[in-house]
Amino acid sequence: MRTDAPHPTPAERARRGKAARERVPRSSHAEFEPGPDRPDPVEVLDRQSAGRVPDLVPVRYGRMLESPFSFYRGAAALMAADLGNRPRTGIETQLCGDAHLLNFGLYASPERHLVFDVNDFDETLPGPWEWDVERLAASMAIAGRDNGFAAAQRRDVVRATVRSYRQTMRGFAGMRNLDVWYAQSDTDHLRVLFADRLGERGRRRLARTLETARSRDHLQSFERLTEVVDGTRRIAADPPLIVPLGDLLTDTHRAELEGHLRRLIECYGHSLSADRRHLLGQFRMADAARKVVGVGSVGTRCWIVLLLGRDDDDPLFLQAKEADPSVLAPYAGPSAYANEGERVVHGQQLMQAVSDIFLGWERVTGIDGRQRDFYVRQLHDWKGSVRTDRMPPDRMRLYGELCGATLARAHARSGDRIAIAAYLGSKDVFDQALAEFAEAYADRNERDFRALAEAVHPGRAVAPRE
Repeated sequence: MRTDAPHPTPAERARRGKAARERVPRSSHAEFEPGPDRPDPVEVLDRQSAGRVPDLVPVRYGRMLESPFSFYRGAAALMAADLGNRPRTGIETQLCGDAHLLNFGLYASPERHLVFDVNDFDETLPGPWEWDVERLAASMAIAGRDNGFAAAQRRDVVRATVRSYRQTMRGFAGMRNLDVWYAQSDTDHLRVLFADRLGERGRRRLARTLETARSRDHLQSFERLTEVVDGTRRIAADPPLIVPLGDLLTDTHRAELEGHLRRLIECYGHSLSADRRHLLGQFRMADAARKVVGVGSVGTRCWIVLLLGRDDDDPLFLQAKEADPSVLAPYAGPSAYANEGERVVHGQQLMQAVSDIFLGWERVTGIDGRQRDFYVRQLHDWKGSVRTDRMPPDRMRLYGELCGATLARAHARSGDRIAIAAYLGSKDVFDQALAEFAEAYADRNERDFRALAEAVHPGRAVAPRE
């Protein structure tokens, strides 16, 4: 990296942001009308499913058909195509790529603080900053519809979410680089931020959420997910969600797959810093199982690996998840990294204020002879999420404000925060535009949801039957 490279001044960066308004007026973000060449939604999902574990594809479609919001969670590829065909501001940042409201949550920092941040990076890639904000805004409107909110209530939630992003970005635009880099939202900050707006009942609910998150650690996973079989600690079966290697394959293939997973864990350590690689070396692999995760990721290869340290009461649970090319790649360009797992890891470390100490990547060859990229992290480390399915409008508005501010902080770390802030401005033009966009996209999402439901028949998209 050249330290003598020319750096534009803050004034020049601000002019760049304001100039982008000429190409893409802020009010134009309200418009959403896909063209006649928009791909068939079910065909897009079918193409995604082609490379996934066949017996898990029905689980994926079944989860997506639970509600329009569940469908939206699994349809990031569809929205990527829609966003990729819209005019762009030309100001790029590192994108989450799937910034819906449930891809934010609580987890532990290495210093053992409970922090709130973006927590899903399967689709991360550099791209236009507005794509993340538009996906977040649409998720608020769609979740609001699922919760029975009136149109005015949904618009209020979306506007508050986008306003929080805009105002937070404007705040970061005036900060020094190191101050932006060190900024994070720990739970002490959240308590102060929302103390006056939550009320007594809300504060009790927040305290329970934080306490639950702190209890969801590797020791809880150890007790919940394992059992002792013939004196040996093993991962307990819970098919089809968790299937141990011993139940998944014949003895010959099981031994081969176990060998591949051992090499994955051993070799991925080279992507860690020396101190963390040393810590990983103090554990030995004890068992592994296939795990079904999320909605959009169902069918990708995901393994949970039990490692034991000093003795059988010193566990470490790692999750190794297959990393495919980002759904944004056809529209934002390919990743700069040859390994898709490395793409995920570096995108996560760039956007998150703090990341898991065991976050790393590796490429391995499977028993089918194909090479696949994986990223690895701890399974649970004070993990917590917010239930939104019963949220009333006032609480979803607060949560939207938190997500909007968090996304702004993530974008400010990697993009031109001054140019983005200048583009957004001090008025609510962009906020109002995205409220319109979110409702229009929610309409399209419901049509795509119905298209998948109608396509559920033998030979195409098959959802599991109860």
